[in-house]
Amino acid sequence: MKNSNFAPEFIMSVCFRANLLFIFQSIFIFSQMTPNSELKEPDIHEVADLLTDVASTLMTSGAHTSRISQNVSRMAETYGYQVDLSVFQLSIMMTITSLENQHERLTLIKKTAPLLLNYNIVSELSALSWDTYDGKITFEDAKELYHEITTKKRISRWSVLLLVSLANAAFCGLFHGDLYAISLVFFSTMSGFLIRQEMIKRHVNHLVVFTTSAFVASLVAGMAYVYNIGTTPDIALASSVLYLIPGVPLINSILDIIQGHILTGMARLVNAISLIVCISIGLFSSMLILGLEKL
Repeated sequence: MKNSNFAPEFIMSVCFRANLLFIFQSIFIFSQMTPNSELKEPDIHEVADLLTDVASTLMTSGAHTSRISQNVSRMAETYGYQVDLSVFQLSIMMTITSLENQHERLTLIKKTAPLLLNYNIVSELSALSWDTYDGKITFEDAKELYHEITTKKRISRWSVLLLVSLANAAFCGLFHGDLYAISLVFFSTMSGFLIRQEMIKRHVNHLVVFTTSAFVASLVAGMAYVYNIGTTPDIALASSVLYLIPGVPLINSILDIIQGHILTGMARLVNAISLIVCISIGLFSSMLILGLEKL
């Protein structure tokens, strides 16, 4: 009897194990066939939106045109697209085309925000483009990291005010200004830069901002002439507006022209020259009020 019961039990055990193995194999095959949402390729609209945001942020933060183009093209190639990018002073135009299907293309135009220099953002976005190119992060992770980079809290405006004032006072010292001139430049810079911060906060035209800031700073520094403070009042007056010199737009304009981005480079150069003219107008206006126009 034992031998007669053994065969059915053995057959049932083998069948059960075979069914169990079949179920596991089916689950494995099905999981392989089911697309993973994390690895899902982004469509052209998603990629275009991210790339235009990156390009606009780089432009606003002070990157030159070649760097913007390289970073955006690097990210586009990672996701199977190529980019034709045109960077202008107030807008960015991008045409993105699929590498697999040349008929799949999209053109976007995005306005850029006013210049707000932040080389930390430029550096971090460049690193982000390399991370996507090397395959270290997915498209969804790239979007999250972009959001983290652009929403990161900036340094306190009061810290910036203090540091800019100290830096400009140090320039006065480098030009052999005496202690009185250095102190006066510190306070004149603080006054002018505070006015600049408040006007930018209220979205005043940047040309008006530069003219007013130069006027206030030079007016305060000109007190050295009015009250005969120190022995180097001329250095104090000249140094008081140095913090407004548009060095980054000037450098970027030359780089763009050298690298073949003539239109963008000329636009940046004209903008930088306009700012210098505004600084001159503000400085000369304060000199007229103080009776120093013959200096």
